[in-house]
Amino acid sequence: MPAESAWVACASIAIRVPEGVLMRHPIALPLYCAILFAFQGCGGSGASTPPPQIFVTVSPSTATVSVGHTQQFTATVTGTTNTSVTWTVAGGPSNGTMATSGLYTAPASVPNPATVTVTATSQANASKFATATVTVQPGVVPAPSVTVSPNPANVAAFATQQFSASVSSLSNTAVTWQVNGTPGGSEQFGFISSAGLYVAPGAVPAKSNGQGDSITTTVTVTAVSQANSSASGSSTVTVSPTNQNLQGGAIALGTSGGNQKDSQTNGGTITCCSGTLGSLVTRGGTQYLLSNNHVLARTDQALAGESIIQPGLIDSNCGQGANNIVGTLTQFYNLETGASPKIDAAIAQVAQNAVDPSGNILYLGSSTDANNVPVPGPPAAGAGLPETAGLLSRAVAKSGRTTGLTCSTILSVSTTTSVQYQKGCVTGATFNETFNNQVAVTGGGFSAPGDSGSLIVTQDTAEAVALLFGGSDQETVGSPVGAVLNFFQSGSNAMTFVGGAKHAVIGCSLPAAPASATLHVPLSAIAKEAMQRAAAVGDANAPALIAHPAVEAVGVGASLDNPGEAAIVLFVARGQPRTGIPASVDGIRTRIVEGELFAERGVLSAAQTAALEQTAAAAQNVYPISEAEFARAKAVHQAHVDEWMSKGGVQGVGIGSSLDSPGEAALILFLIRGVARDAISLTIDGVRTRVRESSRFRAGLDDGDSRRSCYRSAASAKIRNPLLLPPEQIRRASTKAARGGRGTSPAESSLKSQTH
Repeated sequence: MPAESAWVACASIAIRVPEGVLMRHPIALPLYCAILFAFQGCGGSGASTPPPQIFVTVSPSTATVSVGHTQQFTATVTGTTNTSVTWTVAGGPSNGTMATSGLYTAPASVPNPATVTVTATSQANASKFATATVTVQPGVVPAPSVTVSPNPANVAAFATQQFSASVSSLSNTAVTWQVNGTPGGSEQFGFISSAGLYVAPGAVPAKSNGQGDSITTTVTVTAVSQANSSASGSSTVTVSPTNQNLQGGAIALGTSGGNQKDSQTNGGTITCCSGTLGSLVTRGGTQYLLSNNHVLARTDQALAGESIIQPGLIDSNCGQGANNIVGTLTQFYNLETGASPKIDAAIAQVAQNAVDPSGNILYLGSSTDANNVPVPGPPAAGAGLPETAGLLSRAVAKSGRTTGLTCSTILSVSTTTSVQYQKGCVTGATFNETFNNQVAVTGGGFSAPGDSGSLIVTQDTAEAVALLFGGSDQETVGSPVGAVLNFFQSGSNAMTFVGGAKHAVIGCSLPAAPASATLHVPLSAIAKEAMQRAAAVGDANAPALIAHPAVEAVGVGASLDNPGEAAIVLFVARGQPRTGIPASVDGIRTRIVEGELFAERGVLSAAQTAALEQTAAAAQNVYPISEAEFARAKAVHQAHVDEWMSKGGVQGVGIGSSLDSPGEAALILFLIRGVARDAISLTIDGVRTRVRESSRFRAGLDDGDSRRSCYRSAASAKIRNPLLLPPEQIRRASTKAARGGRGTSPAESSLKSQTH
């Protein structure tokens, strides 16, 4: 076999040298090459290395792109140190464009054909290239959207907040502003301009929590696209009254406050309570704070001399935040042992220079400041108003810690009611107390826990009517001021309200004041059988009813005195005597609708009745009655109140006005929702009955919605004296709007609190 050989490199020439030569004479390689070059030179016929191969690849090799959108491509070049490429799109710009970085941009419309080719060509060798295919598809248009800012927002009562709306994916960026679904807003929840300027109501909006309490709630401000109504955005707004803030100097009343000791500690958890410092009273030249027993005197458990603070514990982190001592507990009515008439009241002698000596109450003034916010104002000086028929349907107002300034109407007077209490800052046993001759105010939003102790005054004269102490999710209850002042009288030294001249409470007439309540009961709420029976009774008695000179038509509809119950509806000429018109017929209530001239006559169907009702004035929540009607109802009330209060499910009996027969008195029966009870009489000794169903009347107690927990470590268990805080820290705290009370979420505070 021939000797083995090996390839060796001589410059750029490859030559074959017998292996034995290299092994025996390795030094001969340079000479061997030199000899070869001498014979062949550099261009000899020996074998040479072929040029390197250039390869180009593109990734991804296929792609789908929406019109107007982009796709990044990457080119990889091998076989050369020059890896640059040139990008092109087949067919030109109508099929899209390529950036030098490999970014493809699809055209504004789908080309024909929809599949196009992009190419990456090597700049080192133009014959080397690679391609990718792109399928251009119709674009997916982004859904239009609206964003509202700020979100969330915290707005003080009566104050303003500018909102803005950002609209995307629409050329028309105009929006329509709404508050709680109402374009432009409403008196109850606040107004908003076409430019997004929101004006908060004076009353913090409240609603039922479904567990027997009225709780404060938020407001929703919404911007709806005018170009596409399905596109909208919202902001959640919390309306906060200044009543909860720490005040500096001599404080105005209607503010958060309570007993400095009104808290309970269980392990590492503190539970604290407070309510409202309602008004200023004077006796023998000495001024006192007036509020409830369960606010100032810890529901009978306090001792005279205990400190009263502002704001209350729930607005000062259960005492760990800043507050000031503004009074000393002086005297209180004992709820469990006190003699009749029962009241829920306590007084505290004011600390020197701690309280505005004029008796100003937040938002209760007759004028506004430069921002159209009602200034503080005092109630009318004196002893307040006595109980008369004139109090019924009287418009009233109050300024309290939780809901601020609220405005409503007196629903009943001479009201006997049972109210539930709980000892030990909602940690102890509950007990019930029955109060006589109380004042009930309509509307679940008039107060909420934390408003206890507020002074209820007339809207037109600011005269004191009652001291608010409890309620349900439908009504508020107050002790008449006459009984309250009489209890605190000392010998010849009468107790009177510190105040000024009579004046209107301007906050109740501002555009943001709550609207007067109107009533409407849908026919769908009435059982079909009840409507059929009422119609049958009406038909059978129609001749006798229409024979009355004042009755023009007889129909069938809903009772307003007992919602959910059917009634025979009598359309009566306004101003005509009603003598002889019965309050009920064969066990069916009658309801009177007044008007000048009704288009229909005779016997009407339910549909005809409803249509004719629309031509009459809307039903009110309360109507005035005469002194004679009041006296008639009061005699019946006195004769039967104990009997009705002993019945199951009845928590109150008061004197009010009938809605089925405006101008006529009614005994208002306050029933506990969901509790079994006897049938309700249509009349009692000839006086109509009116039913109000609600949760249990309670003295500001809560089911836990506003409780907050504070779990303290041993190092932090000692509560600091807030009066020793640095002045600057107190000033900072006084400028921050406090949030709390009914409906406060756990995130707002680390403390467990309870409003009264």
